[in-house]
Amino acid sequence: MSSHLSADHPAAQPPGPGSVEALISQARRLRGDVDAVRRDSQDDATDPRGRWQRALYDLALHQLTDLDAHLAQLRDGPAPAPRAGSLLSRVGSAEWHLLTDEAEWSGELFRILGRDPASVPLSLDEFPSLVLTEDRPKLTAMVTDCLVDARPIDGEFRVVRPDKTVRTVHMMGEPVLDADGSTASMWAVLRDVSELRRSQRAVSETRDSLRRPPPPPWQGLLPFPEAGRPGLDLAAAHLPPAYTTGLRTRYDGWYDACPLGSDDETLLAVGDFGRPETEAQGPAALIGALRGLALAGLRPAVLRDRLAELLRTSALPPVEGTVYCGFRPDTRTLAWAHATGPGPLLFRGGTGRGLTVRDGPSGQAEATLEAGDLLLLHTGALGPATVEHLLSLAPRLTATGAAQDAVRIVARELDEIPGRRDACVLMARVTP
Repeated sequence: MSSHLSADHPAAQPPGPGSVEALISQARRLRGDVDAVRRDSQDDATDPRGRWQRALYDLALHQLTDLDAHLAQLRDGPAPAPRAGSLLSRVGSAEWHLLTDEAEWSGELFRILGRDPASVPLSLDEFPSLVLTEDRPKLTAMVTDCLVDARPIDGEFRVVRPDKTVRTVHMMGEPVLDADGSTASMWAVLRDVSELRRSQRAVSETRDSLRRPPPPPWQGLLPFPEAGRPGLDLAAAHLPPAYTTGLRTRYDGWYDACPLGSDDETLLAVGDFGRPETEAQGPAALIGALRGLALAGLRPAVLRDRLAELLRTSALPPVEGTVYCGFRPDTRTLAWAHATGPGPLLFRGGTGRGLTVRDGPSGQAEATLEAGDLLLLHTGALGPATVEHLLSLAPRLTATGAAQDAVRIVARELDEIPGRRDACVLMARVTP
């Protein structure tokens, strides 16, 4: 690779082996001390403060382990073939040459991105194709600022590997100038920080649990107040639980499960309000109207149309990104209709697929489910790339024993999406 020095950054002398070795020793001693304190602490795992302290210890150990490995790499140089999953396989480098449109990647970068090291590195124009659609504008802005205004790159985005797994990558880079002071190439170091961010979220979640009061029954990551509906194990999440505008709490998404008619049939519904920043009482009023129509026994397609008509004559905004499902436990029949919303996702036997939203002759579609099937309803706030990622979680989701365990996995994955609008998901497991 060519020189990585900018015109205004002269070369610095590399540290001697002795000084790096001393830093390694200090980092390892500190890691041992932190681990000893963590083991000696008597944190109560059932207490929110105890969970927060434990998560903070784990995060500190994670970061010290990373520091140790980075210093060892600085001392020894890049490993020729780091084992899969090791820290060194999560740090790679790249240089993109602007005049020739060529790219040079380290072997570690190929492994981070899940690509064959024998393949041709992607050019700077091709590289965004690996990035989640929602994160591409952020990457484009960082690269443009670097090439046009010579600003250093320091930011994160998510990449989709060929196996459909999503990894969070931290990228740091700078322009490489030629003798005339013009930008000749862009050099960057990329690090897989997925595990680190998960540890930080664990600290944040446990810390926040110490500060906030319990959410209302329909909000947050909670099982439904009932033990479930006949033939179904239910759980749902509203992410983020709420955000504030002035002194009022506002919401965009909602979900509900309730009896459909007088028998054991269940209505499952998830949706968005057509107008953002709906006042907090909006979901409660909507769900009240929805349950009234459901108790009258209206089928999903008819219920959808009646609810839309009712909202047009009220102060509430219309609903969008919405799906209505009716489930009969005796036949395990699922019927659904939508209002400009996504269809349900079905997970079975370690695989996942989207159920078509095409209406049948009765204005709704139908399918027969099996015991153990997982049904995921979600709001339209989730983009197609995010839905594909959720489908890739099928082996993990179908291996769970309860709907709440499955929805917790989904909630944690969605929490990685930066700048995400609030989203609702409802998980239903068909019981034997």
